[in-house]
Amino acid sequence: MSENGGPPLITVSEALSFDEAALKAYLSDHLEGFSGDLQVRQFNAGQSNPTYQLSAGGRKYVLRKKPPGTLLPSAHAVDREYRVMHALRDTPVPVPKMLHLCTDPSVIGTDFYVMEMVEGRVFHDPSLPGLTPSERRAFYESFIKALADLHAVKPEAVGLGDFGRPEGYLSRQVARWTKQYKATETETITAMDKLMEWLPANLPADDEAAIVHGDFRPGNAIVRDGTPEVAALLDWELCTLGHPLADLGYVCANYHADNLPTGQFKGLDFEALGIPTEQEFLDLYCRYSGRDTVSNHLFFVVFSFFRSAAIIQGVYKRGLDGNAASQKALKLGHLARVRAENAWRIVEQNL
Repeated sequence: MSENGGPPLITVSEALSFDEAALKAYLSDHLEGFSGDLQVRQFNAGQSNPTYQLSAGGRKYVLRKKPPGTLLPSAHAVDREYRVMHALRDTPVPVPKMLHLCTDPSVIGTDFYVMEMVEGRVFHDPSLPGLTPSERRAFYESFIKALADLHAVKPEAVGLGDFGRPEGYLSRQVARWTKQYKATETETITAMDKLMEWLPANLPADDEAAIVHGDFRPGNAIVRDGTPEVAALLDWELCTLGHPLADLGYVCANYHADNLPTGQFKGLDFEALGIPTEQEFLDLYCRYSGRDTVSNHLFFVVFSFFRSAAIIQGVYKRGLDGNAASQKALKLGHLARVRAENAWRIVEQNL
């Protein structure tokens, strides 16, 4: 598959291979309708939980599993991904259909789950190359509405009341990513050291709670063929109960980011492209979520850069250790510094 048709499929790398015969035998016994010869290919995208396309009996499935090797505590919780998408199945939030969760690591070496294969396009570049201005606008409206729909879901109503502690989300997140960054640090990044001091001292006073996706960006949305609407949101690994503006700040970080791996976004002629400006993005979110306004969103942009830097550093360290989910891991190490410096510049100039 191509950039706009989904992440490319490659032969399963040796580092991320598993016993395919054992998987076939297991799914034949546990997944209704599964039959025939099994073909496994790896999606060459994402840096955390390895993802594979399964083909068998004329049907396609997607499998996500934990990566091999020694993992940080609480990371790569595929059972949580499965649980939240299954819980959202009857809500307006677009998610793939969950088919099976396996928590027995003896089958293929780690926990994994299987879900339906949603056909469509994936735009990793938020400028949405190849679409017309009206199509870009329609995508972003659908995308923002999906985020507002997610934040409107009451956790207790879908069995997720215990999915996280709604109070103190930001303080816990800052502490978590500080700890994980320090555990994978390979060099001194001065901006990161400053952020680890500034963030806990400047947490917003308001403490809202909702289901938050944690990695909400265009590259985690499948777009229906023939329409710019979002068909499914993917990669729920970081989902929890927390402050909804964390998701908003994360996606708005694109408007401030230097050196996006997908290409330039900051400074584009958004009106000509049909892409909402940052203020229009915030206004659309307010319209769909029923808010009057969004205050202090730049704090959440700074937090998202900090968290991204910590995640990228962890991916880079796994690449050095030889157990990253993608072959691109070793090329990303410099972006931890870029993201941290992005964040600190916003603090110095705006906060």
